[in-house]
Amino acid sequence: MKVAILITIVCSLFGNLAFGMFIGTSLDTLVGNESAHVDSSDNMYKPSYKRTIIPSICIGYGILSLTNPGIKEINSSTRFEIGEHSPSHIKVDNYTQFIPGALVYGLNEIGIKGKHDFKDRSIILATSLLLSTAIVTPTKHLVHEKRPDGSNSLSFPSGHTATAFATAHFMFREYRGHNLWLSFLGYPFAIFTGTYRTFNDKHWVGDVVAGAGIGILSTEFAYWSFPKISKLFGNKQNNKMIYIPYYQSNQLGFNCILKF
Repeated sequence: MKVAILITIVCSLFGNLAFGMFIGTSLDTLVGNESAHVDSSDNMYKPSYKRTIIPSICIGYGILSLTNPGIKEINSSTRFEIGEHSPSHIKVDNYTQFIPGALVYGLNEIGIKGKHDFKDRSIILATSLLLSTAIVTPTKHLVHEKRPDGSNSLSFPSGHTATAFATAHFMFREYRGHNLWLSFLGYPFAIFTGTYRTFNDKHWVGDVVAGAGIGILSTEFAYWSFPKISKLFGNKQNNKMIYIPYYQSNQLGFNCILKF
């Protein structure tokens, strides 16, 4: 029973995060004909402080969890509750973090188009993941927080969760003006990823909350910076391959996206 309550609490936390991002960025989609104007060219790339509020709160919470006794106690008590019920340690969260991004490409291939073509969406996604990595990696080494399982001191923030929410928010931004419900499809995978980082004893709750905020902010900045970054790639429309670097769990790698 306790573990079920714990799962409900964690999922509610991330669910409220996703809902908050929706409320903060897409109220217009709830008003019939206004949905056609959501994320117009003028608005999609325009910085908005409102879109930074919720992810900033998440990052702030994560930072407080490093020093605030009360929040640190939440980290410890949550781990204790999880440990009491010994949930199965599965590694599927290594893959679910990428599913929202893959879904965007898959949906486009079967004709359910988002806001951008292959080249432009790839630039945006690559920028988001690069920004996320550029924030997460040095922070891990600067903070030097020990993981719950004691395997190393690279716990804060959660890189898996940052990637998961970066790709989920990427999907949200690509589809929210076209299909409101479809735009939310990536968030359950992000929630699952963040939740299982705690269940697998790899992260404290504060780590995954901060990671979620970093991921969302990275995607927001990717869209805001897209008009300038896209100029660096010229106007060629036949780009069919893009490599997206990532760094997680002390390992550097590349994800390759192909257009057939």
